Amino acid sequence: MKRIILKTGITTLVLAAGIAKAGTTESEIARNVSPLLNNVPIEKVSPSDRAGLYEIITPRGILYTDKTGSFVIFGATLVDSKTKANLTEQRLAQLGAFKFSELPLQDAIKTVKGNGKRVLVTFEDPNCGYCKRLMSEINKIDNVTVYTFLIPILSPDSEVKAKAIWCSPERARTWVQLMSGGGGMLQPAAPDCDTPLQRNLALSRKLRITGTPALLFADDTKINGYKPAAEIEAKLGE
Repeated sequence: MKRIILKTGITTLVLAAGIAKAGTTESEIARNVSPLLNNVPIEKVSPSDRAGLYEIITPRGILYTDKTGSFVIFGATLVDSKTKANLTEQRLAQLGAFKFSELPLQDAIKTVKGNGKRVLVTFEDPNCGYCKRLMSEINKIDNVTVYTFLIPILSPDSEVKAKAIWCSPERARTWVQLMSGGGGMLQPAAPDCDTPLQRNLALSRKLRITGTPALLFADDTKINGYKPAAEIEAKLGE
């Protein structure tokens, strides 16, 4: 039998108000734990193959409970004590798997550098400081086409800025200038300007992207967070 370690860190275990009976179904587990989740929707409840736990899939990650839904463990990471594999991370990667060729690139800002032969996809918020740092690194890379999906998730005015960028007559130029620190005042989007922002947000949730930036590569792999030019170059060259 494989052993696991439940890494707690800042993990919180919350007891459900009422303990359910043995043999509780997945729907009943969801009903028992839902009041503890502060309106975060439950996508799926299913038995884990580890330590008798059930996993609760939400847009914000994986939570754990038992077969009765009598408690919820927040912020936990399951680690196999023999292989040291991060089982929670592996599961999230499985849930967020994608085919690069099927991404709806028409909903992204397209920026071409050099011959544009290599392709990179990013998910970014116009108020993201690390996204601005990422832009400075991407500016060091040549012969790449970058498709940027705008996802306004960080600040109250992120959506206002994202709409203004998308609705700009030269959205790629506007985006690069803004994130490079050389952009002026954004012009407000026209009321009738249609944007893909809600589709982008739905896509980010499907891909288990919970922060910005996120980088997706043509080999169907994903990196969450800022990376320097050298690491991006290495991935693009694979």
